[in-house]
Amino acid sequence: MTGHEQDSDVLALQIGRPLRATSKVLRRCNQKLPIVAAVPPILDTGEPFPTRYWLTCPLAHRRIARLEAEGGVRAAQAKLEVDQALAARLASAHARYERERDESLSPGVHPRPSGGVGGTSRGVKCLHAHYADHAAGNANPIGLDVARTIGEPRCTVPCVIHIDGRFGRNPDWRETDAI
Repeated sequence: MTGHEQDSDVLALQIGRPLRATSKVLRRCNQKLPIVAAVPPILDTGEPFPTRYWLTCPLAHRRIARLEAEGGVRAAQAKLEVDQALAARLASAHARYERERDESLSPGVHPRPSGGVGGTSRGVKCLHAHYADHAAGNANPIGLDVARTIGEPRCTVPCVIHIDGRFGRNPDWRETDAI
């Protein structure tokens, strides 16, 4: 099994479903497992997919889900409404995200994905998507705020392990140091 095939198996286990397109791991955690992967703008089915970076780390995902459940999207949006500099930085992140995704498409491909981070061109739709953009190494002020809030995802045991010749979810994995 190649490294790419292993990554695909691990990514599918982390997100809890089969991948919809070949994805490339961009960042790994202290356990050498994926945190974020790049997804092509057109899925294997031919469906347009606006999300360039997909958060796969279960620890980061859980922490961000709690932030969202506590009103994190509304709080981020409220910050944008009063901080014009933050809003301008986010607008730049949306434009960069959309431009980079569109540059990876062949001319004449239709339908095409649209929007910036999380498929929107303005504001905040999904903290997971903003964090994934930031974790992929991009300037995303909302993703940076989320990263500061949830901390670096560092697990004491891996979330996915190799068992009897194949990968599986680690039954001993637990969230560490919940926020």
